[in-house]
Amino acid sequence: MENKLFFALRKVKAISDYQFGQTVTNILFENDDDIHIEFSKKTDKIKHIYYDENLLLNLRPTNGFFTLSLFAANKIIKNISTPRLRAIVLNDISDFIRKGRNVFCKHVLDIDDNLRPLDEIIVVNQKNNLLAIGKLAIPIPYVRSFKTGIAIKVRKGINKSKL
Repeated sequence: MENKLFFALRKVKAISDYQFGQTVTNILFENDDDIHIEFSKKTDKIKHIYYDENLLLNLRPTNGFFTLSLFAANKIIKNISTPRLRAIVLNDISDFIRKGRNVFCKHVLDIDDNLRPLDEIIVVNQKNNLLAIGKLAIPIPYVRSFKTGIAIKVRKGINKSKL
């Protein structure tokens, strides 16, 4: 069993390195002793990753990538400078985004240029306060140039659940 957890943790870190970069992996997995991995009862594959009692990441079985939790997004915001892994939106629309509404191109002030469509993204306001987490819908040049259309499909706003 100990061997299974060791290899599962190595796999989780490798996926995180590929998806988010080594810096983010080091932040999310700062202390291996606090990491708990939950496996699927049916398939015995990695399902959820917890830091202490807080949900950190979910492994999407469809593509093998992670979805961020609000807890993980907060850890990233506190330790990495903007706009890495995030989109900065107007303060005026913060309430809508908190409720889980999608982000439109015209509301994005700044965004990480290294992101690709379907990448996980953190949505913050101009004060760098967490509003939501979601997936980038279109390429960055289009987000910057379009005045209509959805830029980010929000999965979870901070008002929809507790941190």
